Amino acid sequence: MTQIIEPDTEVGDLAEAAQQVRTDASLYERLGGAYAIAGAVDVLVDRLFANALVNANAGVHAHHGDAANGPGYKFLVTAWSIEAAGGPKCYLGRDMVAAHDGLLIDTAGFDAVAMEIAATLMFLGVPERERAEFNDIIEGYRSQVIQTATM
Repeated sequence: MTQIIEPDTEVGDLAEAAQQVRTDASLYERLGGAYAIAGAVDVLVDRLFANALVNANAGVHAHHGDAANGPGYKFLVTAWSIEAAGGPKCYLGRDMVAAHDGLLIDTAGFDAVAMEIAATLMFLGVPERERAEFNDIIEGYRSQVIQTATM
């Protein structure tokens, strides 16, 4: 589904998006589409790059510690989130296993990211139903992201 934006239409309000669409609409639509998701990711990635628990992992910090990586990371997380929420296919990145391979992300690191996602959605006023649905999507990737060190 393509989102057509009229010149005078407000876009990107996650707090109001769910009330403006049918209750049987996709999560993507209930979150407000690409503009709203991109706005949320903009906030989220800044939080992730600043989170000490997330960046305690040296591999993650090597990426997050370089501000030049921010725009590209925001693009990929936005595209991934659009697809994960039922929007159009637009994610060009690697699958979750390949994207996190070698980073040795542990349970604490995954939980820190999941907490930031949940906190960002709450901060932006996303209704509980949509927060829970997106958080469930994130939780579904736990086994693909967490790695244990091999000896």
